[in-house]
Amino acid sequence: MNLEPARPSQTIAVGAIALAVIAFALYCYHTYGADGGFGMLSLLPTVVVVVTALYTKRTIESLFIGVLVGLVMTNSVADFIPALGTTFLDVFMNETVAWIFIACGLMGSMIALVTMGGGAEAFGRWLITKVHTKKGTLFSTMALGLVIFIDDYLNALTIGASMRKATDRVKTSREFLAYVVDSTAAPVCIILPFSTWAVFFSGLLEENNVAAEGQGIDLFINSIPYMLYAWVCLAVVILAISGKLPLLGRMKAAELRAESSGEVLSEEDKPHNVELVGGVEKSNTLNFFVPIASLIFFTWYFDIDIMSGAMASIFVTLAFFGVQRLLSMGQMFDGILKGFVGMIMPLGTLFCGFMLAEINDTLGTTEYVINATTAFMTSQMLPMVAFVVMAALAFATASFWGIFVVGMPIILPLALAVNADIPLVVGAMISASAFGSHACFYGDSTVLSAKACGISPMSHAITQLPYAMLGGVISAFGFLVLGFML
Repeated sequence: MNLEPARPSQTIAVGAIALAVIAFALYCYHTYGADGGFGMLSLLPTVVVVVTALYTKRTIESLFIGVLVGLVMTNSVADFIPALGTTFLDVFMNETVAWIFIACGLMGSMIALVTMGGGAEAFGRWLITKVHTKKGTLFSTMALGLVIFIDDYLNALTIGASMRKATDRVKTSREFLAYVVDSTAAPVCIILPFSTWAVFFSGLLEENNVAAEGQGIDLFINSIPYMLYAWVCLAVVILAISGKLPLLGRMKAAELRAESSGEVLSEEDKPHNVELVGGVEKSNTLNFFVPIASLIFFTWYFDIDIMSGAMASIFVTLAFFGVQRLLSMGQMFDGILKGFVGMIMPLGTLFCGFMLAEINDTLGTTEYVINATTAFMTSQMLPMVAFVVMAALAFATASFWGIFVVGMPIILPLALAVNADIPLVVGAMISASAFGSHACFYGDSTVLSAKACGISPMSHAITQLPYAMLGGVISAFGFLVLGFML
């Protein structure tokens, strides 16, 4: 890791830029704060986050700085601290945020238990006897992603943690593993009608009166062929694994490092490669498959609720390990706590991302961007414009479901008014959500995939971004062509 201190000139330049941004934010408050009509200036906090993250390579700090800029824009100096406290409380009391914290923490506990019981190690040994090549191991990783399709959190955390040692043995960089894991998370979940994404979006379609009550899932299924980003993303990852698509950007350097020296982790990522707990040396693959199968089953049984599924599967795993006398009860409960605590860092990133989303809601960022682009939404252009605009918003705000609560009531009535093809427009919007989840460097899927693979979110995001952008450009062109054809 580079620990050289910043040069005085760099420190002065950064300080001057920071003061200029704060001064401009204060100007925005005094000019627009009374009525909140920020217009294009509502994008300022997000721009600050992106620029700061690219410069510092740190996500939590960048997000928090963006939140502070947004609060300065919307509050007086006297109200700044109380407003920051209110934002913290609003996010903490958000039911969705609480669910994510508990669900992801329990997933961390589940992974810790499987690791302690030697299940992950046994699975890795078993896989090596079946698959002997790098391509075979990576295609096995992708196949697991297609099997564990119920939820992108479940997908990313389970597969990333399970495949680390198998891919390390064939000299695959953790950056490439994280890319494969993330590419089979949200992109797979949106093209299968039995996932959390299908449940959420089908309900949203019914709320917006484009599908009758109980028929939202039918419209979702009709839109699956038009969810181009998911299909393109899967095609790109297949080409990348097979070597038909050359390595892009920093991924090339990461793979060269791993293949030439066997260093699957960069120096910057080594502090992030923390094993939650040690494992039992002599174990068998049932100690992997039984916990994971119970996790998938109970998540499905409890109406695709990963939090309830994780709780139930932890009880099953405790009983299964207890019968075998693999670990004492004290060791297993210590593992549950350590696994939960091990998720604090990625959850901190997600929490700050939700704070930024709260600030963007206050500034009216989503409404401004959508309203500014409605002039381009003819029946032919609407699918492509809807995809590009909502993908950009999802990427910028890290809100992959929330912005569609605002966006769908604006875009779908417009689609009906201009007689656009509704399944195509729905497919474009859900594709935009998947793109945002895949590409955003402080998004939940990105953060959790990086955590599961033992690297930093920025390393994962930067190495994955060229592939995500390639998929996004091809998808946008596809929606333009289909808009004129249909």
